[in-house]
Amino acid sequence: MLGTIVNSLAVVVGSLLGMTVAKGIPERFAKVMQTGVALCVILIGLQMSIQTEDVLLVLLSLVIGGAAGAGLRLTERIEAFGDRLQGYFGKESFSQGFVSSTLLFCVGSMAILGSIESGLRGDHSILFLKAALDGVSSLVLTATLGFGVIFSAVSIFIYQGMITLLASSLEGILTLEMIEGIRNVGGLLIMSLGINMLFPGKIRTSDLLPAIVIPVLYFLLLPILFS
Repeated sequence: MLGTIVNSLAVVVGSLLGMTVAKGIPERFAKVMQTGVALCVILIGLQMSIQTEDVLLVLLSLVIGGAAGAGLRLTERIEAFGDRLQGYFGKESFSQGFVSSTLLFCVGSMAILGSIESGLRGDHSILFLKAALDGVSSLVLTATLGFGVIFSAVSIFIYQGMITLLASSLEGILTLEMIEGIRNVGGLLIMSLGINMLFPGKIRTSDLLPAIVIPVLYFLLLPILFS
């Protein structure tokens, strides 16, 4: 769990520094910075998804996952959760910062592979590198999106911690094809975050979250269906 703990703490430290920096940034500069961050988030998502070799799987994941998310009303539930926390802390734009940073930090091969390596072999090198990247990113995101970013550290701790603790069983389940599928679908979700940062409310990204698990189910069921 050391790698996950360091990763979570890096986001907390980065967010605290971001809150300090944000106090001295005039609004006109903050808007320009937010645009720059949004474009970089789109670029990260594009890099994750551009090399996909199975467009059909990505399409099925987004359609099925999106339908499930809409049925579960994930966007409304997550926003309501964020609004409740926002009420406790009196901070604006809590939901956007929390959801955007959680997806950015938790969706990706480094989070999955790093957690498995940490749990199986005690090798925390991937998560240490991710901690450095997430720490810098959280500073910039907090300065532009607000206080909600710091709570993504809790999401990181739970998500990566679970993978680390379950690493021995997950290694036999998660194949490279599954991880690549998660990466490709996750890249598009991250791109949608960047688009929403530029044009708020245009894409219901939270409803698409179940799409992340569809590649895993696809490759688990494929041998059974065609056996």
